[in-house]
Amino acid sequence: MKIVFFGTPEFAVPSLDAVLAVGEVVAVVTRADRPRGRGLRVEPPPVARAANEYALEVLQPETLRDPAFISRLRDLAPDIGVLVAYGRLVPADVLTIPPRGIVNVHPSLLPRYRGAAPIPRAIAAGDTETGVTILYLSGELDAGDIILERPVPIAPDDTTRTLTPRLAEEGAALLTEALNLIEAGRAPRRPQDASQATWAPRFTREDAAIDWRRPASAIVNLVRACDPWPGAFTYVRDRGGAPQELKIWRAAAAAVPGGAHASPPGTILRLPTDDRVPLVVASGDGAVLAHEVQPAAGRRMTAGAYARGHALETGAVLGSPPPPGDAPASRA
Repeated sequence: MKIVFFGTPEFAVPSLDAVLAVGEVVAVVTRADRPRGRGLRVEPPPVARAANEYALEVLQPETLRDPAFISRLRDLAPDIGVLVAYGRLVPADVLTIPPRGIVNVHPSLLPRYRGAAPIPRAIAAGDTETGVTILYLSGELDAGDIILERPVPIAPDDTTRTLTPRLAEEGAALLTEALNLIEAGRAPRRPQDASQATWAPRFTREDAAIDWRRPASAIVNLVRACDPWPGAFTYVRDRGGAPQELKIWRAAAAAVPGGAHASPPGTILRLPTDDRVPLVVASGDGAVLAHEVQPAAGRRMTAGAYARGHALETGAVLGSPPPPGDAPASRA
């Protein structure tokens, strides 16, 4: 079976490895090289690096509507396409080239969480289970017929950083099974129930702002969802200083300490006394125990280390965004 593979980030690399074991990969289509890192050095995406290691033909069109790209794809005459986190919608001219269509690995149990950010959205929602779906691409985003699905548990301490590679491996394994079924002519094809669809739009920096009025568990879920990007954040004001951004990387929910329930959300209820003790902040229904934080232009550190270096006071109120008229300090 001749396969053309579409993919861009690290999430897609296990699926490329899996496809190579199933059929002949005639080309890998990925996004153009982009400046990355602090030095903005132009680097290829992870899938391009992996494809080059396998000595595969790599195509990096600026648009999938490029006539030269479409002509090359037709010349390659793939039997089927596989798309994993490519990052762009596939136009009809490309969808119809492989006679067996293009199949997609999507990291959710469709039709739940259609869209660009199913992993962080599931964590932010407090879900305890997600999964991977192998489906046929269609003209509508993530709406094609389902071939196979596999549930995957979300652990209480999972973050987007820890859950993503696990889903990538599960998706690759299920993709192998689906491609074998397609080649044998035994692949199921189940239409999605559009009435059950939910959406997972791309996470933005604004989504990562902590609203301390929310329940403690919801704030903790947001912290987990925003690791590694963009990092859940709030603002803190040292004594007499301007508001400074503070990211929270690791946190837990707790019942409100005795007598503290009357404190406004965002109030610092207790300062850490050492590196093992969290910063305790009032939330809408309890308290958030912030264990690991990162100040603006600083590194990740324990809440204890942060408290030792900053003039924090019990009773100070954290907030996001800062009060009108205040300009936040430079961001990490």
